[in-house]
Amino acid sequence: MLSPAYNERVSTLTPEERQALVMLLTGSRWVALATARDNEPLASWVAVAPAGEGAQYLLHISQLSLHTRHLLANPRAALSFSEPDLDRARDPQTLVRVSLQGRTDVIARDSAGYEAARERYLTHLPNAQIQFTLGDFQLMRFLPETARLVSGFGRAHRLNAEALNSLLVSHG
Repeated sequence: MLSPAYNERVSTLTPEERQALVMLLTGSRWVALATARDNEPLASWVAVAPAGEGAQYLLHISQLSLHTRHLLANPRAALSFSEPDLDRARDPQTLVRVSLQGRTDVIARDSAGYEAARERYLTHLPNAQIQFTLGDFQLMRFLPETARLVSGFGRAHRLNAEALNSLLVSHG
């Protein structure tokens, strides 16, 4: 059972926070992926695309990569999205960022949903077409369970998957 702290509703966010969160979750193409296997944590940067089903995301990653091997052994993971740090005069602790904690599952090439997921990924990342011709790449779905949004210095919110999904459904 989730901690009550993760039952915060989207209605507690300001309109600006909701807009910033939607922009990060729907517009980001490059995120930090945190994985762990045994006692070995790992953070990597990976391309990501919205799966089109609420707050779900698609990853297309090589089985040669350590993070993929971690996920195949332990599907628990986190994705971190951040507003770009473009203004060197700005305190980076005021950047809007969100970390999603959840799990991944493999979308098998022979599964019913593979082609739709592939097309969705390529719509968001059209330059990734070449990777779909390589045999070592695996299409995976990330399903968030909780989120921690930091919308500026001292402004943190904890949201559950239901709150994330309602935000993205009402946006879309």
